[in-house]
Amino acid sequence: MYILNKNQPSKIEETTFAELNMKESDIEEIIRSNIDLLCDDEESMLIVGQQVKNDQNGRSDLTAIDNNGDIVLIEIKRDKKDILNRKEAFEFQAIRYAASYATIKSADELIQNIFAPYVEKYRSEFNQQTDLTSVEIAQRLFDKFVDANNIKDFNEHQRIILIASEFDNQTISAVAWLNSNQVDISCYQICPYRLNEDVLIDIKKILPLVAYDDLYVKKKKKSIL
Repeated sequence: MYILNKNQPSKIEETTFAELNMKESDIEEIIRSNIDLLCDDEESMLIVGQQVKNDQNGRSDLTAIDNNGDIVLIEIKRDKKDILNRKEAFEFQAIRYAASYATIKSADELIQNIFAPYVEKYRSEFNQQTDLTSVEIAQRLFDKFVDANNIKDFNEHQRIILIASEFDNQTISAVAWLNSNQVDISCYQICPYRLNEDVLIDIKKILPLVAYDDLYVKKKKKSIL
């Protein structure tokens, strides 16, 4: 892979997060600060939580709400080695966290218990009046997102997004099966590259697969007079 410029071609070299001494928390921060990387042209998401604990002290990496009003659980592993070294399967861990989010019945509950603590943690990132509480800032941000996306319903479904630089076959197989049984779970591959002293990040969805029908050029319909 190369980038061409006026002086000379620059080679883009494959690397790994391990070689770059980047941890899972570094990838988490990339996604947290650039959530649009996971969104297509018709989708938007708002990060509302990070390292949220459930009743069993499990921690989900990132929590978002999408433009349908559904809660999105985002789980991250650095690479296949990290996936395989866990006692619990990657996808099953995410399913347990998503199940706990199904118990959130109102936007107020999300704002009070998840979004407000997140806003407090990153308060300097939000350009808001300093006299507002974290709950008030979270409420305003949530309402703005809801209005911008014309959201009518809240958390009727839960989505799962798994992110890693490489997935093992068992995880891919399990996610494919879950997709075929109407579980909304996606896999995104995130890969680092070197360009001189810079690091480039490439991220792409690998599951669910796009339907083949979506790739076909449709025959133009003729009108009958």
